[in-house]
Amino acid sequence: MNDVSNDMLRLPNLDNCKISIIGLGYVGLPLAIEFAMTVCCRRTGKKLNRKVFGLDISEKRINNLRNGIDTTNELNEYEKTFLNKINFTSDHKDIYDSDVFIVTVPTPIDCNKNPDLKPLISATETIASCLKIAKEKGIYHNKKIIIYESTVFPGATEEVCIPIFEKESILETNRDFSYGYSPERINPGDKEHRLVNIKKVTSGSDQETRLWVDNFYGSIINAGTHSASSIKTAEAAKIIENTQRDLNIALINELAQIFERIGIDTKEVLEAAGTKWNFMKFMPGLVGGHCIGVDPYYLTYKAKELGYIPNIILAGRKINDSMGEYVAGLLIKKMLKKSISIKKTNILMMGFSFKANCPDIRNTGVVRVVNELKDFGCKVDVYDPWVIKDEASELYNIDVLNDIPNKQYSAIFIAVPHNCFLDIGIEGILKFCEEKYIIFDLKYLFPLDERIERL
Repeated sequence: MNDVSNDMLRLPNLDNCKISIIGLGYVGLPLAIEFAMTVCCRRTGKKLNRKVFGLDISEKRINNLRNGIDTTNELNEYEKTFLNKINFTSDHKDIYDSDVFIVTVPTPIDCNKNPDLKPLISATETIASCLKIAKEKGIYHNKKIIIYESTVFPGATEEVCIPIFEKESILETNRDFSYGYSPERINPGDKEHRLVNIKKVTSGSDQETRLWVDNFYGSIINAGTHSASSIKTAEAAKIIENTQRDLNIALINELAQIFERIGIDTKEVLEAAGTKWNFMKFMPGLVGGHCIGVDPYYLTYKAKELGYIPNIILAGRKINDSMGEYVAGLLIKKMLKKSISIKKTNILMMGFSFKANCPDIRNTGVVRVVNELKDFGCKVDVYDPWVIKDEASELYNIDVLNDIPNKQYSAIFIAVPHNCFLDIGIEGILKFCEEKYIIFDLKYLFPLDERIERL
């Protein structure tokens, strides 16, 4: 058996290594595809000879990918042709001999809005088990590299994950294995800002690993990389990207509520203000998804742990978290003004995903609107052809329709600006309206029209 405690272990060969990606969702799958597609290093032009494995705990997800099916719709037709270049598995014993492990699992929050690190810890324990198997089999020839992409609070990698490796694998950091952090910047549904077109922030546990990780990602990223001086710096950079965006949206959401009371159109105000070159253009609406509505809580958790109360960040979160109830109440108010009955009235909710032209329903803000309207006694049909019905039912106990029912509605709420709704057009939507109706266009999908209500 090889002695992994010696000081001769070197970092893996950048051009010829086995890469395993743990978590094959919106982040992990595009990453696996890019490693499988790239045959020549983007920086050096050298030919690459890498094996790519993808591990996911969902057997259904693995079977779909093996059959060329990507339910996230993140891959284009050309990228799908490379699915057969990836070894998909749900068994960690298939990846124990990997040189590089990349963690791309979700980092959600719990019911108390504190970080839920269970998926991250589970992935870490899986990799630790792999390192232990490799050690026992005597195939521990090179130093292993573990890279985290999941969004966490500054310090999580070193304070939560690395102690697990050292305890479970009985290996020593920066001698037997090294680690890095390179935060994901995937934007689900965005066909313009793709993985290779977004600059990658990288970092490592020591100077040698930091350079290795930077070159590793530099081999596939066209936009280049930015090497951060420390793991915590890279973690913090990611967390503030979404915190900043969350606060900007919160400001616009608050302005929209003020302007509604004044009686002026929010979009017109924003368009007028936007004529100045340095005005930042954000729109009001529901904040959901895997990042913006979650990541700020990771930062506030860490801040409070250190004895600091992040009042501004928490105030922004409070505003954005309350928008579902606010817009539902605003719709009810507008219905009452038109003498439309509330109890048992039929309302059509158009859109359920957290953003346009995307099937992702994680933390969707639309569910708050639906539940609030139901609490008022309304009957709500939810229509979204992008969404996977089984997922909506499982996560939220809501039946999402793939077609608009052939009946009339007292109110139609356009919650998500899918292109397919634009194709239906206002005239098409009016066919589903009662004689007295409200069409509420939350995201300004259609031009200002006397038949449309909006913020």
